[in-house]
Amino acid sequence: MNHHHRKVLHALFSHPISANIDFRKVVHLFEDLGAEVENRSGNRVHIKLNGHSAVFAHGQHDLPKEEVVQIRKFFETCGITPDGYPL
Repeated sequence: MNHHHRKVLHALFSHPISANIDFRKVVHLFEDLGAEVENRSGNRVHIKLNGHSAVFAHGQHDLPKEEVVQIRKFFETCGITPDGYPL
């Protein structure tokens, strides 16, 4: 994982929750982690990672805080935390 992807992962898990995370960078992070990314209708993206799947909406460039929380929970479910990827 490159430095840019690690920064995005740490931003997703930061406190307070960041509202300044570009969704495209999150998609690149998913791809770097080996996820299957499928674009769906209605500005949605279907993600399959480590045997788990989720659908996220991407209506804007930056993620709303609620979406950041959902992505954070999905990463935790998949066993991915920033502890395993130090900056």
